[in-house]
Amino acid sequence: MSHPQILSCQAAIEQRRAVRAFRSDPIPEETLQEILRLGLRAPSGYNLQPWRFILLRQAESKAKLRACAFDQRQITEAPVVLICCGDRRINTEDYIASVIALGEQVEAMTDAFADYMRGAIPQLFEQHPCFESLEAWTNRHTMLAVAHLMIAAKSLGVDSCPMEGFVSAQVKAEFSIPAEVDVCCLLPLGYAADPIKTYGGRFEIAQVCYGEQFGGKL
Repeated sequence: MSHPQILSCQAAIEQRRAVRAFRSDPIPEETLQEILRLGLRAPSGYNLQPWRFILLRQAESKAKLRACAFDQRQITEAPVVLICCGDRRINTEDYIASVIALGEQVEAMTDAFADYMRGAIPQLFEQHPCFESLEAWTNRHTMLAVAHLMIAAKSLGVDSCPMEGFVSAQVKAEFSIPAEVDVCCLLPLGYAADPIKTYGGRFEIAQVCYGEQFGGKL
């Protein structure tokens, strides 16, 4: 598979910006599919993969979404927009069985680990020791995938703009999103129109990273 531009992971991370204006140039289908393939390699607890993505390419669909997103121009300018969702319906016997079957297909699942998953996953969501709500857990994992998508996209020369400026209830109503599925963010994908957003800087490592305890010197 050939792509017009391939950046190293380091370069993609350093050059990625949240793009506010896009050209109308379409993303080649093979490039889009590779972005999705790489993005879906994101880590996921118990491999439950609670992320769900609705791809919008039609002008009518993007216009509907723009009306739910405070009329932001990126929605209709970008050739592709992803509605990034977290599905809370991942704690059922059938879904857990599908994850186990997936592991068996790629020879990454033992009988012992399958039995462990059948007991541990329901217990995790019943006791939820590391999150307050199931939505928090699914959003956490969805954003891991979104981050992977953005880096994968930039490595292939495609820009992005993660967006949280939208009315969730309106998005869910317009795009037939089930009640148990939460809209986490929107992700326009395409090619930046000049001028691209200037790098805003980041705090020094010592300001945000601590040693041994919160506030400890690194």
